[in-house]
Amino acid sequence: MTTHQSRSPAGLILPDYQRDELSHPALDTPEYRSSALRHPKQPLQYLPHYLTEITGPLLGQDRCGEHDHDLTAQHDGEPLGERIIVSGRVLDSGGKPVPNTLVEIWQANSAGRYLHQGDRHPAPLDPNFSGTGRCMTDAEGNYRFVTIKPGAYPWRNHDNAWRPAHIHFSLFGQAFTQRLITQMYFPGDPLFHQDPIFNSVRDERARERMISRFDLDTTVPEWALSYKWDIVLRGSQATVFEDEEEEDDD
Repeated sequence: MTTHQSRSPAGLILPDYQRDELSHPALDTPEYRSSALRHPKQPLQYLPHYLTEITGPLLGQDRCGEHDHDLTAQHDGEPLGERIIVSGRVLDSGGKPVPNTLVEIWQANSAGRYLHQGDRHPAPLDPNFSGTGRCMTDAEGNYRFVTIKPGAYPWRNHDNAWRPAHIHFSLFGQAFTQRLITQMYFPGDPLFHQDPIFNSVRDERARERMISRFDLDTTVPEWALSYKWDIVLRGSQATVFEDEEEEDDD
């Protein structure tokens, strides 16, 4: 993604991100059936941004709880499933680290079910797993989560449709207008070829940048396997991000 600036009616300069039409999915992707109901059908209308949108949210380490980064330690017992570490860096163009950025994640449990009233998948809920976490990047742009590897799940988009295992990521910049959302996948997933969400990203190299890599060096012996995934905000190696209108539990 590339950044650009727009001017509000009050004359304030607003930083935001310009959509990359070459790699990003079309807003109406027929293979992704629910996009037909969610994509804009009328010309977009400019909403004025005022001080709240431009200066908020005020995010910092004090907004993160002791166990927010460790999804396996948020309840009385440990969740079921394969414990994993997911870590990486948030980078700008040229590999410049992005410090003090709020990174949030949400995901299905090891059985492929979200803790959400809209998820009716007949798989068990885990009383020791809520599936949400957050942390702040450090001075070098590093983030780190401990979690459970999510399971695949059916989603009725087409015949025998299953979503590959994935984790949703949300990043906040210095204003609400800078929020970015994407998904991280796991290497070698056999469901990639039939997933219209993953394949709606038009550039093959951009799709590859959505896949984490197994990393033995940061694996903790006899405790957790580790996956590395860097998030690049802009430039030729930018991560693919979703429009907020498309955000849901898929």
